[in-house]
Amino acid sequence: MQARFKKRAKVFDIVITAVAGMLSVGVMLYGVFYFGLGEAWPELVLNMFYIACLVMIWMYFFNSPRITTQQFNYWCSVSVGMTVLLRDILFAPPLAFYALHLSCLTLSVLLLCMLTFFYARKDWKSYTKRNLWAICIIDMLIAALYNLDIYLEPTNEYTDYLLVEIWIRPTITYGLVACFVTERENK
Repeated sequence: MQARFKKRAKVFDIVITAVAGMLSVGVMLYGVFYFGLGEAWPELVLNMFYIACLVMIWMYFFNSPRITTQQFNYWCSVSVGMTVLLRDILFAPPLAFYALHLSCLTLSVLLLCMLTFFYARKDWKSYTKRNLWAICIIDMLIAALYNLDIYLEPTNEYTDYLLVEIWIRPTITYGLVACFVTERENK
């Protein structure tokens, strides 16, 4: 197998994303088994989307003939979009302050619109690097607001798992954007 990327910085971005994503998903799967499926089944559903993204990142990284660039971009965006829709919009967790809840919801809808707009365009390669990094930055802002909310509320046995869970998607989004930017540079 031959890696798609030759520059060390790009390889480092993808490896960091994969390792951090696998560790985070592993911790969350442990949390599902620790707390029981009845209580933590939503995390299991989200982890399936995260695992799908990580597998596609590895397939793309190793230049697998089973996945084209367009398929990679489309299915990873669908997977990330589904996690945004499920975790942040449809089943948004209750937050300590209404302003935080409203900010997270607004940023989540913006992120979902950006992902939809990115792939609804006929020529998706015309998306700029700034647009791609905006997707990652908005996802990191959402995670930072959730992180702030967790620190404002009293801690319990779920706190450590929540802190891990909210940073999985921004990590994966970072890797996806690194791949998209690389693809953009190649074309």
